[in-house]
Amino acid sequence: MAVRKRGSTWQIDYIDPAGKRIRKSFKKKKDADAELGKRVSLIAEGRYLDVKKDCKTTMGELLDRYEENFKDQRSFFSWKSLCVKKFKEYFGEKSLLSQIRFVDIETYRNRLRQTPVRGKAQKVRSVASVNREMAVMHHVFQKGVEWEMIEKSPFERGKGIFSKENNTRTRYLTHEEISRLLSSSPDHLKDIIVCAVHTGMRKSEILSLKWSQIKGGFIYLTRTKTDESRQVPVSDELKKLFDDVRRKQGGKSDYVFRYERPSKKEEGHKVVKLVVDNNPILDVKHSFTSAVKKAGIEDFRFHDLRHTCASHLVMNGASLKDVQEILGHKDMTMTLRYAHLSQEHKKKAVNLLNGLTASVSQNVTNAAFDLP
Repeated sequence: MAVRKRGSTWQIDYIDPAGKRIRKSFKKKKDADAELGKRVSLIAEGRYLDVKKDCKTTMGELLDRYEENFKDQRSFFSWKSLCVKKFKEYFGEKSLLSQIRFVDIETYRNRLRQTPVRGKAQKVRSVASVNREMAVMHHVFQKGVEWEMIEKSPFERGKGIFSKENNTRTRYLTHEEISRLLSSSPDHLKDIIVCAVHTGMRKSEILSLKWSQIKGGFIYLTRTKTDESRQVPVSDELKKLFDDVRRKQGGKSDYVFRYERPSKKEEGHKVVKLVVDNNPILDVKHSFTSAVKKAGIEDFRFHDLRHTCASHLVMNGASLKDVQEILGHKDMTMTLRYAHLSQEHKKKAVNLLNGLTASVSQNVTNAAFDLP
């Protein structure tokens, strides 16, 4: 900060809290000294009139406001809260928003790419995983602008943060692989797999499924990933499974898929019956992984059962529109990944006609050389 002579005037020269260089001229030196002194005092007291919102708000304040407004989202504590915690640790809760630049966002993204998946030191983080975390950060700054806590999001000062994802994976099980997987699964998992194959429902939708949602040959889903309700038709085979499960439970559970806990006598610890608790199965990660390994199936995840349902629907003549509605895709783009299966299936079907005209063609050829 300085006052200097410029020709016939006196100029004040200083850097404001936003990092901007300010110059202003006065006719008299005493006026320049007085104005500079006033502005220095305002800056020291945090009352400088030109201070931007970014220079007053910390990253911690923005993230706390974000948590306060979105903590009731279903995905917040299972995903977004982890992102918020990482943002606080990386940028620092007391860091002013004005200090966070696009290069800082880009650096965070690049480091995230190099960070291995938790619990799997050798596994590289996927593009989709990085994009999802950066999407949360983008939303945080977007809301900061809307809440007038920041003038402009650092994301707006650059581009190329999000990488193109390859969402074309359509790994599905053949009939033979389905049989092997079911044979290798414990009873509770076997029922869940059958439901997944026949409905294309997501794991969370299956594990939280209640009997009250099954009516008139349809499964009514209201809490979905896309927040849009949908109705999934129940096949004859799945209806039989539901009837068997309901009979075993004896109407003692609200949820369809339950663990059955053995009840034992004190004398000899003999099992006398199976007790059904009114609590849903929370996850099948370990049992599913074990079953897949036991069945000798490679490169297969639980979510691929959803692909299995869609793939076999298409190969057996279902329209892409039918698949879209059953799986609950918001638009046809996601469903189109299965279009090639219909074409390949048709090619195989046409080959069933091989040999139908072979004898006729051979007779025609022989007749052409059968000279008088």
